[in-house]
Amino acid sequence: MFFTRQKTRLIDAASALPGRPEPLATAERHFVNGNPLKGPYPAGLETAIFAMGCYWGAERKFWTVPGVWVTAVGNAGGFTPNPTYEEVCSGQTGHTESVLVVYDPAKVSYEALLKVFFESHDPTQFMRQGNDIGTQYRSAAYWTSPAQRDALLAAKAVYEEALKARGYGAIVTEIAEAGPFYFAEAHHQQYLAKNPAGYCGLGGTGVSCPVGVGVPA
Repeated sequence: MFFTRQKTRLIDAASALPGRPEPLATAERHFVNGNPLKGPYPAGLETAIFAMGCYWGAERKFWTVPGVWVTAVGNAGGFTPNPTYEEVCSGQTGHTESVLVVYDPAKVSYEALLKVFFESHDPTQFMRQGNDIGTQYRSAAYWTSPAQRDALLAAKAVYEEALKARGYGAIVTEIAEAGPFYFAEAHHQQYLAKNPAGYCGLGGTGVSCPVGVGVPA
């Protein structure tokens, strides 16, 4: 029990690992669609960052969405610059396993991405998803514009009501302005496309998220 408490206790900046100034080596292009992982991205595209448990399965949820130009796995919401996978798993960086989603807002709305996010995991689970326990598996969404922030808060409110009607507790998703996104090592990128039988611990609640999915005019 004590060990579990330690894994779910978020570290502070003063106690975080120092990391390194240089980015980790990662893939140059998306394994599925060939687009450059780090850009440059075409003009007019927007970015979103989501965390919903193990990032292998989370990334696959988004690269299949029409209108998403590229996805990448990495780490966000923490303190350690350019952390390794092992450092993040230690719980000593403050990061959560995250997915960077680069999308065309003329083809897919941010609200549609929010629907994928909320329905693809259980946002009422604290510092875990299923059997994956630890601060690095916490639910989080990091906004990159005031419009995203407003949409996030609105979606959280309506989905929380839908979940409560089905017997679930409050949503514990961390919602904050996006900070640095640190790309994970190359072998983690599009992992389930390279390893179709690989581990995916994601599981949603089965409750539909009642947010708009229309493309903005």
